[in-house]
Amino acid sequence: MSSLFTQPAVLDAIGGIDPYAEFRIQSQREIVALLKQLVTDATPVHLSGPHGTNLTTVIWTIDSAQSRINFSADADSPQLQALLEYEEATCVAYLDAVKLQFDADQLVLVRSATSCALQCRLPREMYRFQRRSSFRVRTLGRGTPTALLRHPSLPDMQLGLRVLDVSIGGCALLLPGDVPPLAAGLEIRNVRIELDADTRFDADLQLHHVTAIQNPSRASRLGCEFMHVQPPAQRALQRYIDQTQKRRRLLSLD
Repeated sequence: MSSLFTQPAVLDAIGGIDPYAEFRIQSQREIVALLKQLVTDATPVHLSGPHGTNLTTVIWTIDSAQSRINFSADADSPQLQALLEYEEATCVAYLDAVKLQFDADQLVLVRSATSCALQCRLPREMYRFQRRSSFRVRTLGRGTPTALLRHPSLPDMQLGLRVLDVSIGGCALLLPGDVPPLAAGLEIRNVRIELDADTRFDADLQLHHVTAIQNPSRASRLGCEFMHVQPPAQRALQRYIDQTQKRRRLLSLD
């Protein structure tokens, strides 16, 4: 995911008119439901503080009774320390093609005997923007969508990386923390993408972004562009995207 997408929208009113009023959510029930979906999907969230301070993490738990959100945190992270200094940040995350944005106020580090969490106040309002670029869906757990490839630096190492989300133009992969890292800019050839029993194809990947996920596993999110995908595979991929979106809508109604 590019830094452009993860940058918070500027929400200042212009001339007394709020151009973002239609995107604002103030129902606490709806806000909590969206946050719980971020927890369920382990969706990366991007915290942006003053002076360009940025941290990528995930929401660990939501305490509705205490009106608090707990983010996974590494107490030794310098980005975390910078955010704690200002006690506030803007949070951006994506659910499929929807960008969510809210203020994370009253940031504080909470420690226990075995772990720690970055905690903030439950937001009173949230903004929901439709992302107009390439439509993407977060993959469903069934079948564990996977990208099969050889490590570019270690050709003898076979990898099966989980596909986190996918669009007609690319995908995001989860690189475990115990696998030698990959650098942005690499072209990874001869990758087998297996999304489900009906959607399997070969492609080359251009690795554009590597984002560390702040959790104990030290995993990374790889933002990749598909290259050299044949037309039949593109049609199968589009069907997969459409069907996954339909299933997610049905699940949300349960």
